[in-house]
Amino acid sequence: MSNEHTPLLTSGVCGLAVGMATVCGRGQPGESSPAHAGAPKKEPRKLDTFFGVMVPTVLSMFSIVLFLRTGFIVGHAGLLQGLLMLVVAYTIISLTILSICAISTNGAIKGGGAYYMISRSLGPEFGGSIGLMFFLAKVCACGVYVLGLVEAILNVFGIEPDAAVQGGVRVLPQGYWYNVLYSAVVLLLCLLVCLVGAHIYARTAFVILLVVNVTLLSILISPLAVPAQDFNITHHGPGNQTLHYDVSYTGFNATTLRSNLWRGYTLDYSTNSVMSFATVFAVMFTSCTGIMAGANMSGELKTPSASIPKGTILAVVYTFIVYVVLFFLVSSTCERDLLTQDYGFFQRINVWPPFVTIGIYCGALSAAMSSMIGASRILHALAEDQLFGLPLAPAAIKSSSGNPWVAVVYTWALAQCVVFAGQLNAVAGLVTVFYLLAYAAVDLACLALEWASAPNFRPTFQLFSWHTCLLGIISCLVMMFVINPVYSSASIVVLLLLLLFLHYRSPTSSWGYISQALIFHQVRKYLLMLDVRKDHVKFWRPQVLLMVSNPRSSSQLILFVNQLKKGGLFVLGHVQLGDLDSFPSDPVQQQYNFWLSLVDKLGVKAFVDLTLSPSVRQGTQHLLRITGLGGMKPNTLVLGFYDSCTPDDYFLQDPAFCHASPGKTQEDNYNFGVDLPSLQAHFPPVRHVESPRWLSPEEYVGIVSDAIKMDKNVCLGRYLFELQGEGRDSKVDGSERTIDVWPLDLLRPSRCDRVDVCSLFLLQMACVLNMSGRWRRARMRIFLNVEAASGEQGWAVNEETFRELLRKLRIRAAITIVPWDAAVQSYCACRAAPEDGEDAAEATPPPPPPRALSDDFLSAVNGLLMEHSSQAAVRFLYLPRPPAHYSQSQQYLSQLEAVTNRLGPTLLIHGVTPVTCTDF
Repeated sequence: MSNEHTPLLTSGVCGLAVGMATVCGRGQPGESSPAHAGAPKKEPRKLDTFFGVMVPTVLSMFSIVLFLRTGFIVGHAGLLQGLLMLVVAYTIISLTILSICAISTNGAIKGGGAYYMISRSLGPEFGGSIGLMFFLAKVCACGVYVLGLVEAILNVFGIEPDAAVQGGVRVLPQGYWYNVLYSAVVLLLCLLVCLVGAHIYARTAFVILLVVNVTLLSILISPLAVPAQDFNITHHGPGNQTLHYDVSYTGFNATTLRSNLWRGYTLDYSTNSVMSFATVFAVMFTSCTGIMAGANMSGELKTPSASIPKGTILAVVYTFIVYVVLFFLVSSTCERDLLTQDYGFFQRINVWPPFVTIGIYCGALSAAMSSMIGASRILHALAEDQLFGLPLAPAAIKSSSGNPWVAVVYTWALAQCVVFAGQLNAVAGLVTVFYLLAYAAVDLACLALEWASAPNFRPTFQLFSWHTCLLGIISCLVMMFVINPVYSSASIVVLLLLLLFLHYRSPTSSWGYISQALIFHQVRKYLLMLDVRKDHVKFWRPQVLLMVSNPRSSSQLILFVNQLKKGGLFVLGHVQLGDLDSFPSDPVQQQYNFWLSLVDKLGVKAFVDLTLSPSVRQGTQHLLRITGLGGMKPNTLVLGFYDSCTPDDYFLQDPAFCHASPGKTQEDNYNFGVDLPSLQAHFPPVRHVESPRWLSPEEYVGIVSDAIKMDKNVCLGRYLFELQGEGRDSKVDGSERTIDVWPLDLLRPSRCDRVDVCSLFLLQMACVLNMSGRWRRARMRIFLNVEAASGEQGWAVNEETFRELLRKLRIRAAITIVPWDAAVQSYCACRAAPEDGEDAAEATPPPPPPRALSDDFLSAVNGLLMEHSSQAAVRFLYLPRPPAHYSQSQQYLSQLEAVTNRLGPTLLIHGVTPVTCTDF
């Protein structure tokens, strides 16, 4: 199985996406494919559920809030609002945990934790952008924990602001720059520990957890052993004044509990700003940012799919119970002023104060190291996937033991920038917003997988639904804006910019794209709603099947038809000659990537449909019948003209197909396994004069006849290789172009006074072209042939009738009357039956019996076209119905060739579909 942590690939390989657990070959999860046989052996996974998930998650969720901000929350918000905050926060993370459990039990999880889950679920664009945001969140959290640890250190060892004589252990000077200095020292200690390796930290984390739990136990029993006490607390106030507060610890007391039930938001002495629900909730939510501490260790877990759900849920339940008990404890034993003026009050009321001091130091230091390790693993995963290129490339370097030490150094350097905030509460809002955004992304990933209804999304964890995912997303977004609308808006803008950056880099990955699954799901639904029985002529649009023999000579025709489709279906069809019985496997399937890469290179909006058939005619019949789905099926067949011209090689003319095209970047190679040399080598050279033709005149005319029998419109394109300015980089605006339309059958002068369905279809196609981007400003001219010398004025009536028709059809065009008496005089066809009895409104006139048109007549018609349309950019001509008998095929083609000889870009059209409507 392909390594899921391989860089973005330059060739198509089989890979496992989270949620798409597909085994390639005989490989087992975690094995490398033969292509990676020479790759270095992976480091063994060492951590189980308890040490790898539960311990780091509990420590991260306790962090500094447990010992340093419990009183802050209850003191400002009161017990009831504090419990409300706790319930809201744990509801949000519980909904996110359900999504984490679902994703992590649906396939192999490797290093990178939350980033890995999101990127392998939503694709590289979402995964990379959200992964980087989550990395920044972990970095900010690391800074918050370090600032909290420094605050705890200064509570014990800092010089008091109003003490006349300093002594004992209070030897550390206080102030902003001192705080930054102490934080830098603590961060350096975290760096040294993290450079040793995550598994050593995980083992020492268990000892830290024991110390923290012993400290908790001492806090719980202290109200039973410590009597009521009064304290005097001193703070620096505004204007360098010193503020004194007399506060009390009452022990368990009903009056104290009642006084602490309701909110009492006041000044925060650490930031000198008044607190509110949002600011207090932001600080409290930092205790909930550790739920992915175990997921971030996924690269070191023995069985991450089993360990992450179990360990995370147990850790969340345990921490929730501890916080609820502590909230009741402090609100029942401590006056509000004690809670709001001394955030480290647990040291004052403990049976042995050093217990709390040791617990705070261990918990904060552990949380900081956990964040640093988690952030470095995310950054290392981003670097290995090469999403952000050179800036993050060094972060992919690992030590011989597998520790991503460069990513750790990156994280340490950024965390140093965070500690310049100076105070924990000043950064808490930003950290919370970042984490809420990351949690919303995890819920979005799970929601997308659930809504996509992919058969391979079948997680073993079933306690979730799309309702829980959607509720989680809404909860996260709402609380983001409640906490800080500015930070929330800025973080979403940054996320969108990262998303756009990764989208335009167009990385190709083997992870799978959730967007493709969602698009499939929606397209299938809407195709079922697209009922062909409800079609109406008012909403008709061309849906084109363009048969292509060799794209080297047909690229200009492809580009032109792309302008002609008017938002309709456009399919490139190709027939490979052969019999499936003579091949070991279907040769057509291997060609799709080359044709799709051709579509990308040309910049056209087209599908590709290929078939294998003994003959081109039979293959075209297959494609006309089976191409498309439901209401999206071709109604028009487009063919190149059958003549003896030697085609040019378009690949030699277009810079996009040249090796040395300017501005070519490395991303151009990420083309699903088809690079430029392979694309050029796949399509054979263009036909030479001596080369045999795969298609006979009889078969070509037979294809035209088959399409008309199948009620398909037919267009034959000649000389379209002379058309310039159809490429996607063209600056042509159409203002210098002219579209000439000859809506009457020039090969049957006796019917030139009649406008039938074919004539109206021809007009409609000309209008469609005139509405496209590069032809919008082109002028359209319509030519009507008349016999002026006949002495009859019927042509004037017909002209007026035609003008009225154009007004009803809202077609803006200049009408030109063209006398063609000389051509009519040369008309020498003999008809077996009179035409007088034919119905003028007949939709598809019956095919004429075999007849021969004189060379003089054909030359005269060609001269007429050359005289009036020689300067046109493109011409639309009436295509007569092909002869019923195949023996007349060569004669039919010769007539068409003679009429259009040296004419320039021309489209011969035969329409069988009513496409115009004069009603609203």
